[in-house]
Amino acid sequence: MEALRTYLRRLTPARVRRMCLGVLFIGIAVACYRLSLFGVDAFTCMNLGVSGFLHVGFGTWQLLVNLCILAVVFFLGRENIGLGTVVNMVFVGYIADLLCWLALEVLGLHAGLPGRIAFLAVGSLFAALGCALYMAAELGVSPYDSVAILLEKQTKGKLPFRTARVLSDVTCVVIGVAFCLLGKNELREIVGLGTILNALFNGPLIQFFRGLLDR
Repeated sequence: MEALRTYLRRLTPARVRRMCLGVLFIGIAVACYRLSLFGVDAFTCMNLGVSGFLHVGFGTWQLLVNLCILAVVFFLGRENIGLGTVVNMVFVGYIADLLCWLALEVLGLHAGLPGRIAFLAVGSLFAALGCALYMAAELGVSPYDSVAILLEKQTKGKLPFRTARVLSDVTCVVIGVAFCLLGKNELREIVGLGTILNALFNGPLIQFFRGLLDR
């Protein structure tokens, strides 16, 4: 009960705005990755690969995966669960789906190479900044982001956040590619330069932005 009261005291308008902005940025980042055709971030890569194999909507599948991870987080690190967790796992996938639909179906946008590079750059920046923003709000983090935090906690810091994030990202990419190939879907739609850059540098970039926000 005391933990709940402490959490409610942290639930200030400023923190909620920071959390919502972070989730919005992540949704935009996922959409930008998909529109760049350079590959998506690691978690999205896995979910697009599996959802394509199963012929399930991306937003719906990502929500189901988040619920499964959340069940594990509940037992190992429930302090990471909060309003931000729910908002992130429900809305990121659907925000990305909506923005891609608007860009491709409504606006008929098909970017050339310079535009694709711009989408990749914006996606990379917004992905890391978005994660850092809602983590800094301390209102709960997404189930997937909790994985790296829990690995750091369970190893008592021997596996730092940035390294744990790279490991989890690489694992997601391998799963996504495997299911994409099994489903005989277009591999270039989920994995590419953007995926590699995200898997290798997203963790360090998040750590960098978290340091700036903590000042």
